[in-house]
Amino acid sequence: MKNDLRNIFSGKSEIRFGATIQAIAGYLNNGTQASKEIADSKYFKKQEAEKLDSYISENNLWKEIDFSQYVSEGAEQKVYLKDSEHVIKLNDAIYYACWKDYFLNLLLHNYFFPDTAYNLLGFTKSENVIYAVVEQSYVAITGPTDLNVVRKFLEQNGFQNNRNNDYYNPELGIIIEDLHDENVLTRNEILYFIDTVFFVTDEFLS
Repeated sequence: MKNDLRNIFSGKSEIRFGATIQAIAGYLNNGTQASKEIADSKYFKKQEAEKLDSYISENNLWKEIDFSQYVSEGAEQKVYLKDSEHVIKLNDAIYYACWKDYFLNLLLHNYFFPDTAYNLLGFTKSENVIYAVVEQSYVAITGPTDLNVVRKFLEQNGFQNNRNNDYYNPELGIIIEDLHDENVLTRNEILYFIDTVFFVTDEFLS
């Protein structure tokens, strides 16, 4: 599985909605390792954002957003209704030390949870801040999410609960965080992971 993910990160293997994400992640790759801690991360992310801005313009990836369809927002992203089956989410990669880590997060989500895969449509800008524009299937819930069921499901798939709603897969060296009951929904007794926060660790890269 680790080799499969490495091939996806490098663009050697395909994944649902992966082509644009893989292309941008590859463009941003400057030889540094993706991690939660990068020296002088604010400066690094500012430089990276300038590089990303140029890529977006060169590849016509700026998108117009219908802000009248606003639904909700959290610390990570803003949500807008696209139609009866899809939502649009705007994310400025605030949880990540660099944009590349955010794009790897999208690829990890699409690998593990293809039924709610993110489709990167492009980008928008507000007050000089870049936001990724992703489309995701709308999940109509039929009942509350039992976090004990979430834990059991993840443990069966190699992820150990290490604190609150955060999990770690020691075999893969992958962290997944923020899996509370608003980010994991239940429809007809099936779990749908809609907002995940993935990180790769040094163990993944070794």
